[in-house]
Amino acid sequence: MITLDNIHKAFGPKKVLQGFSLEVPEGDTVAIIGYSGTGKSVAIKHIVGLLEPDQGTVFVDGLEVPTLSRQALYALRAKIGYVFQFAALFDSLTVGENVAMGLRKQGALSERDIEARIHETLALVDLPDAAGTMPIELSGGMRKRVGIARAIALRPKYLLYDEPTTGLDPVTSAVINELMLRMQRTLGVTSIVITHDMHSAYTVATRIAMLYEGRVRQCGTVEEIRQTSDPVVRGFIEGRADLDPGHAI
Repeated sequence: MITLDNIHKAFGPKKVLQGFSLEVPEGDTVAIIGYSGTGKSVAIKHIVGLLEPDQGTVFVDGLEVPTLSRQALYALRAKIGYVFQFAALFDSLTVGENVAMGLRKQGALSERDIEARIHETLALVDLPDAAGTMPIELSGGMRKRVGIARAIALRPKYLLYDEPTTGLDPVTSAVINELMLRMQRTLGVTSIVITHDMHSAYTVATRIAMLYEGRVRQCGTVEEIRQTSDPVVRGFIEGRADLDPGHAI
């Protein structure tokens, strides 16, 4: 289980998170929605220790992340796959080398086993023949799939997706949504998905949480969010600025 408890985070005078709390039980896929710049990516960076809270704390499987030693934090990160918003591939490396980066750094597998894992992982994202390809040769959707492959290569318990469908056309977005569902079914991962895409949130999530003014405004099942009476949440999911005084025209 992942628990973010009363997280506060500011950057200089800008207060980003102001009491953000969220529980992600094992097996769930929680989508965090919200306006641009509200701190969704900031929130999940606390889970892997890329940021430390000014106040509050984070637990992953009972371990308090901000208190972990560097070695313990590295061990925890091996259980958490992170899919970056724009894939963040190294263009000087082949697809296979990108996928294998974490495996080689970890040093637990032989080179033969790493090669087998590369091909197995790329097959899971429907790119079985892409190991020798350079990232520059890939479409945006294919790069996202390689980003997912790299994240799952270590067979993590948790997957964090940062805007996985941003910049993609509807058909490619649907492919990425199906891949996220496949990761849950095939690997049994627990996931957090940062997204503005309500179709994606409704498709992949078991629960949806809206981040607003630094804290969770509402968290519920897909149906509960669809039927919400909260004007701020409804304004966001329907794209209606007139329902949110903070974003009124």
